[in-house]
Amino acid sequence: MDGLPNSPAARDAATLVHGFTNLAAHRRDGAKIIVSGKGVYVYDDTGRPYIEAVAGMWCTSLGFGEEELIDAAVEQMHKLPYYHTVASKSVGPAIDLAEKLASLVPIRNARIYFALSGSEANDNLVKFIRYYNNAIGRPLKKKIISRINGYHGSTLGAASMTGIPVQHRAFDLPLPGFLHTDDPHFYRNGLPGEDEAAFVARMAGNLEAMILAEGPDTVAAFIAEPVTGAGGVVIPPDGYFSAIQAVLAKYDVLFLADEVITGFGRTGRMFGCETFGIAPDTMTMAKGLSSAYQPIAALALSDEIYRGLEKGSDSIGFFAHGTTYSGHPVAAAVALRTIEIMERRGILAHVQKVSRRFVERLRGFADHPLVGEVRAVGLVGAVELVADKATRARFQPLGAVGKFVRERCEDLGVITRQISASDTIAFSPPLIITEAEIDEVFDVFGRALDDAMAVRPV
Repeated sequence: MDGLPNSPAARDAATLVHGFTNLAAHRRDGAKIIVSGKGVYVYDDTGRPYIEAVAGMWCTSLGFGEEELIDAAVEQMHKLPYYHTVASKSVGPAIDLAEKLASLVPIRNARIYFALSGSEANDNLVKFIRYYNNAIGRPLKKKIISRINGYHGSTLGAASMTGIPVQHRAFDLPLPGFLHTDDPHFYRNGLPGEDEAAFVARMAGNLEAMILAEGPDTVAAFIAEPVTGAGGVVIPPDGYFSAIQAVLAKYDVLFLADEVITGFGRTGRMFGCETFGIAPDTMTMAKGLSSAYQPIAALALSDEIYRGLEKGSDSIGFFAHGTTYSGHPVAAAVALRTIEIMERRGILAHVQKVSRRFVERLRGFADHPLVGEVRAVGLVGAVELVADKATRARFQPLGAVGKFVRERCEDLGVITRQISASDTIAFSPPLIITEAEIDEVFDVFGRALDDAMAVRPV
């Protein structure tokens, strides 16, 4: 790829910087170029089809080539291709979308702020929480507690909340003021002889101990995904979130729900908070908000937090935060149409129906010699591969078997996700997937597992 750029892959390697990529290997091996998509399929530059079993980056919920979303963008482009929402200006699609989201989120009298990505939304949220506590006279209450292996984005603030070590190394992260409590992954972190109830009690107790050690007057908030996405599709045991919320309420610590992956039907309900009984103070949303057809994210704030922002802005003179594209009319119009399609076509009911097949097929791999644990809810799941089922020992080097399985699936026409160079393979297909397509995905995955056994038997 170091020669004269001519093919798309060579030109890509010569000019484009890729995230979450081994850059040296990429320059040597090049990229797979995706040129089109339809439904749950994408097509590379040779015309070969692949089922996109992770919906791109967990996001293309209505699949590829949805004409209604394309039309919504074009219609708004003709009407008003851009305007801003700073300095008391506004646009109709942003107003309509804010009203719609406020009616959907499990936050009473929610106020909505728009951003471009989940990372930006979570980063903005840190600023808002700081501003809020300053405004109401709690200048010390600023620390944010997140969880080991949680993922909240790639900006400085969001990556500091992220609890995945490789995303801190060489970036001088996390920044001060960001703490990380336990990963509620019972399979990996449960103690010998400990049942799930005891594990949950220990997780809540450790969180309480951290808050007390730091000083409750210094801890502003706890942030969590209802289901950990990039950290491995970890689904906490029953009772976890109720126990955590009890601790937070005791010390007046806000619950910030990161719904970037779980929002808009992924778990079978509109939001993961509804699936897991979470009563959040804020929510961040992105990805499925527009089925990824336009870059847009949203923050939902409780009325109490908004009133704090309002008080602070009145005292200072104005709320000194804003971005060029917040409430972008085209993105907002596409997001609004996405929600309307979901409601009109009964997407949630469809997810609830086909997820039974999805979960059943995933759980069918539990007895495979390479499989340690299967995790699934709605249309998101993962299979963790292990070298020894009895001891749960990981493969060494970590990630090599996962890479083989991911690449073998791709060879056979299914794109999956390997979690953070580990041996966990994740699935999060477009919500429109059919039972027949689910079977195709897992038939291929089963072949890839068997092929991995042939190469590296356990």
